Amino acid sequence: MSAIKEVKMYSDFKSPYAFLAYGPAFELEERYNIKLRWIPFQLRLKGKGQRSVYSEYKVKYSYMDARRHANMRGGLMLRGPLKIFDTTPALIGGLFAQKQGREKEYGLKVFELFFKRELAADEADAIAGVIDSLGMSSADYRAYLADDGPAEYERCQDESVTDQIFGVPLFIFEGEQFWGYDRMSLLEMRLKEHGLEKTKSAAE
Repeated sequence: MSAIKEVKMYSDFKSPYAFLAYGPAFELEERYNIKLRWIPFQLRLKGKGQRSVYSEYKVKYSYMDARRHANMRGGLMLRGPLKIFDTTPALIGGLFAQKQGREKEYGLKVFELFFKRELAADEADAIAGVIDSLGMSSADYRAYLADDGPAEYERCQDESVTDQIFGVPLFIFEGEQFWGYDRMSLLEMRLKEHGLEKTKSAAE
């Protein structure tokens, strides 16, 4: 059996492409001898009126393209946010959930609600509500947010500088970057080349 290898996944809850990649990324652990490490990354985006007309075209196209992929996945709802969110409370919530082995479940819920416009990802009270709904302690989340959480989040941002992260979702395996939901097939190809594919009996 191959040794377990780490695959990093940098992600932000305001990215539709990170939403598309999130569930399938964790499913890679079922098919390959890897451990996926989710790392929060804050996208620094310009708001409407601050972007060039070409950037506006790109945003419009990006959501159209993401919805095409979402429709191929059974019609995941992707409604564009009405403002640029500072998702720090939600990202620190992801680190909190990660400590309890619940980052996949938490992330999927946050993404779902955010892109239905049902979650203010920049409000600690809203994130505490998600934490509670998943059976975790919102009081412990608030304590983490007020204490160790911000420092751990900043260490992740520092790590992103070392890893030269510029967007999400961005995967790193053995020092090689794979940017975007549509590059996951290339990541899988590399995992197979390294002999990390599980046998059928091991995957079941």
